[in-house]
Amino acid sequence: MARSDFLAHKDYCMAVAALAAKRSRDPETQVGACIVNQENDIVGIGYNRMPKGCDDDKLSWKREGRDKWDTKYPYVCSAVLEAIMNKNGADLKGCTIYVTLFPCTESDKLIIEAGIKKVVYLSDQYRDMEMMAASKIFLQMADIEFSQFEPGVPTITIDLTVNN
Repeated sequence: MARSDFLAHKDYCMAVAALAAKRSRDPETQVGACIVNQENDIVGIGYNRMPKGCDDDKLSWKREGRDKWDTKYPYVCSAVLEAIMNKNGADLKGCTIYVTLFPCTESDKLIIEAGIKKVVYLSDQYRDMEMMAASKIFLQMADIEFSQFEPGVPTITIDLTVNN
């Protein structure tokens, strides 16, 4: 008889996105993304980080600075960008992306151009910002479904100890 306490697909995908977010060196906002195709196979994973080959310690991670060049925003790659760039050569048309934070308009452009058709997000903590309203309008115009994640299980614990 099969186990009945297995992890549901949606919980698994968001957990993968949340685990990817743990790789981020951003001291304030860690974001992860997981893209799955129509067969529910993972085809891309990403987290917010500086571009490959750029020293994380030489670029700013600040939200505010003397000017925009003294902040993280001109430099950091979004989790969505990374998940799309790290795709396994798969076609992303019709895919679903699970993200730990509702995507910004720059990420929306990538989602739209990649052909992703559904966004499932964990947090919408910046929903009151003017740009986030534009982000939702953008997705609606492109006929991309988006919904807040509703966990089947609130906590997932991963034990990395070896049992002999």
